[in-house]
Order: sequence, then structure tokens, then C-alpha cells
Amino acid sequence: MTNGELPAPRTVVSIDTSLLIAETFDQAQVTELRHSVTSCAHAVGLAGQRLDDFVLAINELITNAVRHGGGQGRLRLWRRNDELVCEVADHGPGISERRLRDRDRPAPETAGGWGLWLARELSDTMEVETGDAGTVVRITAALTTRQAAAGPLDG
Repeated sequence: MTNGELPAPRTVVSIDTSLLIAETFDQAQVTELRHSVTSCAHAVGLAGQRLDDFVLAINELITNAVRHGGGQGRLRLWRRNDELVCEVADHGPGISERRLRDRDRPAPETAGGWGLWLARELSDTMEVETGDAGTVVRITAALTTRQAAAGPLDG
């Protein structure tokens, strides 16, 4: 390079320090991944029933990815402001429009079909993007401060 040439521009990629987990998984990693999610979610402030519910919702999503989404998937978990966000993606055939529209609780004797319903019920929000190339499901859980969680009797 001569003095007259400008250096090539650099690409700057921001490092998201709020990213807690970014893992690919298959059936063999489901249990270990659930434990990692539990530890990370607890570390950022989820506890008690809220923690249990969010982890169960995520477990349903990763199980669905293995069963219906091509045998493997990708999970990302991150903190965004005052919420915890989990995204599970797979490369399966997608979810039918009828299935996505169905918000009714499955019948108790139904062996399958509980995963999306539980994930929706046990998280604060749920978004689904689906098509022939796969599905991405994103759920959130609000993180409350210890002071807010203490309740109104504290003064």
C-alpha cells in the first residue's frame, strides 16, 4: 500500500454482552441445555414459579425442534432491557396456519400438541415465524426487580 491509498474500511461488529447462550442442539443435548437455561435465567433474576414456567416453555420449544424440526435446532437466550428473551430455531417443514391459529388448550387425553400451547401460556409473549425453511419461536419473560417483587407492604 502506498501513501496515496486509503486502507480498506473495517467492519465493526458490536459485541452483544447481553447474550447468555447461543447453542446448537440435538436430542443428546436437551437435558444439558435445559440446565444451562435454568442457571442463566436464575442468574439474571428469574426465580420461583416464573423461572420454572419459563424453563418449561423453553424445554417444550427445544423438544418440538428435535421432534418436528429436523432433529436439531439452535437456541439463543439473551437479556433485553427488563426481559429475558429465548429464541429456538429449526430447519423443519414449518407449522401449519391451522396449528398456529389454534389457541385452545389441548384435550387432557391428547398425547401431543401441548408444546406451543404451553410455551404461549408460560411466557409473557410468543412470536412465531415459520415456513418451508423452518421455524423460529421467540418467547419472553419480564424480569422484575427485587424491590418490585417484594410487594406493597414494604413501605
